[in-house]
Amino acid sequence: MYNVFIDGSAGTTGLKIVERLSARKDLNLILLSEEKRKDINARKEAINKADVAFLCLPDQASIEAVSLIENDNVKVIDTSTAHRTNADWAYGFPEIEGLRNKIVKSKRIANPGCHASGFIALVSPLINAGVIDKSINLSCFSITGYTGGGKKMIAEYESEEKPVFYGAPRQYGLSQTHKHLPEMVAVCGLENQPIFCPIVADFDRGMEVAVPLFAKDLKTNLQGVKDIYKNAYNGKMVKFKDCADENGFLSSMSMRGRDDMEISVFGNDQRIILCARFDNLGKGASGAAIQNMNLLLGIDETTGLNVGE
Repeated sequence: MYNVFIDGSAGTTGLKIVERLSARKDLNLILLSEEKRKDINARKEAINKADVAFLCLPDQASIEAVSLIENDNVKVIDTSTAHRTNADWAYGFPEIEGLRNKIVKSKRIANPGCHASGFIALVSPLINAGVIDKSINLSCFSITGYTGGGKKMIAEYESEEKPVFYGAPRQYGLSQTHKHLPEMVAVCGLENQPIFCPIVADFDRGMEVAVPLFAKDLKTNLQGVKDIYKNAYNGKMVKFKDCADENGFLSSMSMRGRDDMEISVFGNDQRIILCARFDNLGKGASGAAIQNMNLLLGIDETTGLNVGE
């Protein structure tokens, strides 16, 4: 039986990890009482007893937590942005070429950001296949449910007194300095940051990330892009779905409650839309963290996860 500690278990991602792992018979959760969960000595003792420690903390607190580790056997999965571009940490998206082996061999895993997961899943295979240049200027829009904003945003959206304008989608990250941009560029190997337009809407869970492309910027055609995704994504967690649209619409809630991701391609011979759909709390957060834990422990990566056929 493996010992697991979640540092920051009161936050949205931490709560979901605790909820999911509590039913596992192969794990022992190291739990701290409410009065001790911020006690640095109690946290230090717990993290050094763990086989795997999840850090569900703000960036600076995650860095501090890592500094508390004295046991060389402790494996860490950090859900903050603190280590996502750190070369000493493995980036926790095993479906991207070359990352699975790094994850399995590492003791330090940086769990991906939710928006970044969709963007990287769409762009990285095309970069690796050489059909788009690293110097390309891209744009991306991404719509997410409000649970991606944490406890404060959840409370705002679920309040009976929420402002009327919360009922329509709201774009944010307007300064083009969103915290996911550095990992989007670094993991894909891009030379330029994309124009990134994240949007939050009045639904709890789900995410849809889209990257538009002009065919003239591709060294292949629409079918060629589909073939690249078919070859890249043939596992259980990320799948290519060569689907027709849903009567002209694509729902951002189509993967709600699931831990896998669906990749699709739409468009024509001139303009193409790359699309990734998943749950922002699934493959976009706690589901991805648990997948990475399973890989670190050498067990089936889908254990304890909700994955479609």
